[in-house]
Amino acid sequence: MYLNGIALTHTYPCLAEPGKIIVDGKPSRSLAEAIPYLATLPGVVAYNPDAPTLTFRRQPGFMTLYAHRVTITQVCNADEGLELLAALAEAINATWEHRQELTAVTHHRRRPRPLDIYALLPQTNCKQCGEATCMAFAFGLIQQNRTLAECPALIQDPAFASRRDTLAGMF
Repeated sequence: MYLNGIALTHTYPCLAEPGKIIVDGKPSRSLAEAIPYLATLPGVVAYNPDAPTLTFRRQPGFMTLYAHRVTITQVCNADEGLELLAALAEAINATWEHRQELTAVTHHRRRPRPLDIYALLPQTNCKQCGEATCMAFAFGLIQQNRTLAECPALIQDPAFASRRDTLAGMF
């Protein structure tokens, strides 16, 4: 077992979502060794191996892991915060137990920007996805309101196969 747990240390109002809170927790030991393995998991939006810091998207909000602190945004209340911290500790322990099967991430990762996504889309502004433009569709993908399958040109045209694979890897 890597962690005994993550203690709730502080809560404060979440500015991004009025009525919700941000939860800070302190892990029972440094997460520095585990973070490179945790960076292999889905949902990573940013990873800095030099710090080390790792940010995951969660619905709703984000979860950021530092060596000696964890922050979770858009939490309903302290009880939910405690549940999330306990679940996170379990996930960290499970990942650590399977680290031999993983390749630790050693390079920076960041969340794709709308222009990164747009550059890989067909850029036809055909509106078949339900959005007015491909740029609007790119924002929808980032916000997880749209899926790649909703872009017929991307899915059906073999000329976009490599772009589709690249986008699928991003999401």
